[in-house]
Amino acid sequence: MHTKYMSNAHGVIFTVSARLELKPYSNRVISVVKAKYDLKDKSEALNKFIELYGREEVEPEVKESYVKKILTLERNYFKRHKGGFGKGSIEELRKEIEG
Repeated sequence: MHTKYMSNAHGVIFTVSARLELKPYSNRVISVVKAKYDLKDKSEALNKFIELYGREEVEPEVKESYVKKILTLERNYFKRHKGGFGKGSIEELRKEIEG
């Protein structure tokens, strides 16, 4: 197994090169995904399959900027409402969260 590092606008991405042994059915599934999405190889097909169905098994990582935004909203909310929940409506809360 080999690890390769690539950089993009969001930072460093780690790619892993691995040799896999697939059962016949798994190989057929990957071949169908490759053909269906007109991908150049089975590596792309496996990545596409994971992109489509991976969220059912593993939650995607949350961006640090999003976490900071939520924490700031929470801090500001509790400052305004003196540490408790205000009497505002769900619509007001949604408006505050969504900006």
